[in-house]
Amino acid sequence: MTLVATQYGPVRGSGDDVLAFKGIPYAAPPVGPNRFQPPQPVEPWTAPRDAMRYGATAPQSEAVSELIARTIISGDDYLNLNVWTPALTGNAPVMVFIHGGSFVSGAGSLSLYDGTRFARDGVVLVTINYRLGADGFLWFGDGTPNLGLLDQIAALTWVRDNIAGFGGDPDNVTVFGESAGAMSVCTLLAMPAAEGLFRRAIAESGAGHNTIGASTAQAVGRRLAAALGTAPTREAIAAVPVPQLIAAQDQLGQQVMAKARRKEWGDVARTLLPFSPVVDGVQLPAAPIDCLRAGAAADVDVLIGTNSEEARLFLVPTGVGAKFSTPLLYAAAALRFGLPVNGVRRYRANRPGATPGDVLAAVMTDSYYRIPAIRLAEAHSGTYLYEFGWRSPACGGTLGACHALELAFVFDNLDDPTAAAMLGSAPPQHLADLVHRTWVTFARTGNPGWAPYTPDNRLSRHFATASGTTTNDRPDERTVWPT
Repeated sequence: MTLVATQYGPVRGSGDDVLAFKGIPYAAPPVGPNRFQPPQPVEPWTAPRDAMRYGATAPQSEAVSELIARTIISGDDYLNLNVWTPALTGNAPVMVFIHGGSFVSGAGSLSLYDGTRFARDGVVLVTINYRLGADGFLWFGDGTPNLGLLDQIAALTWVRDNIAGFGGDPDNVTVFGESAGAMSVCTLLAMPAAEGLFRRAIAESGAGHNTIGASTAQAVGRRLAAALGTAPTREAIAAVPVPQLIAAQDQLGQQVMAKARRKEWGDVARTLLPFSPVVDGVQLPAAPIDCLRAGAAADVDVLIGTNSEEARLFLVPTGVGAKFSTPLLYAAAALRFGLPVNGVRRYRANRPGATPGDVLAAVMTDSYYRIPAIRLAEAHSGTYLYEFGWRSPACGGTLGACHALELAFVFDNLDDPTAAAMLGSAPPQHLADLVHRTWVTFARTGNPGWAPYTPDNRLSRHFATASGTTTNDRPDERTVWPT
């Protein structure tokens, strides 16, 4: 057992070659008077606090998926984090991971995110929880918006102030995330309150386009209140039992996925996320992509990328993709995702023999993931671009290089039982070695091993069974999207 002094009190971890400290609170429980308030300081303690088990997770739906693992631990003290370190002395690079889950689910305690292999390779790895759903992103125009993002900033502040005691370098912090976590990372790049808290950033399958405006946020709040039969205020929402609130959140999410018309849903028709970062003009001055174009975070090293067939996770296991059985249905859906008419024809012509659902998956992947990543690389000078292309054998091989597939490779946790359904029986360890090493190298040096992306070279690193770099990949499809 190992003790470390933190600003709030000593914590006791465990381990031999790698030391782990779990469930450390970085902010007070966001309940009672702290509900819908910015993160508050932790009540200090004096006796050593056990940090050998994961702490509570943010309230969320208990719906499960056979491909995406979920862990839920009840309790109010869920603004906590976990640390893996090779030693309590030294000055190791630090990586802070922000989990995904569409801003309504997920936790830093998922076994897939175990940081042992990062610590083995000389990195102090931190995973965090933050407020989700209405508790994290509801805003009626009054009070403080983006509480979930402020939680992330509070966690990064804790890292700055405490990580040296765990053998980490507070001046060499890389924040990285996947899906909603990647969207969070790109949003933090644009937030003045996050400036100086990290030196590098990695965004996996998420970029700088997934925010909503103030009017949309307020409209979402009114819809949530109507679903609950309460007044459209945070006080009224706070009085609703948590299970009822989560059920209403799920209801809104289902409505968006079924038919998200801009007239009714505003920006959510584009993001498909009822609860997400809000451009309030103060905490978040503008959409992150616009902030980056204006020079925000110019001194932060950025690595961003996507998986080759992201959307197949949402279309294949659910059977939704099969419903687009005719070219006409595909074309209508593609137009909804913002693809111009000439682009609809281009994607179809480039995939002879593919089903309309397969072509739509390519359109959705580019609309929501690949093109926004490229736009961010164009906006932020010196950004490195990648694409993960190894195809999952799941669903008879039709799942492909889908959303979230890269995570087990990034963490070098191919043996994690929760990943088996997606990875199959023999995922390539050599690819995990390469991807994991690339992330570690970037965290240590700011250079992952290839040249930054520019509009002239359009260079990207492709990770697959055989990896390498590509230039100006699929230009005929890239250029049909609006800039």
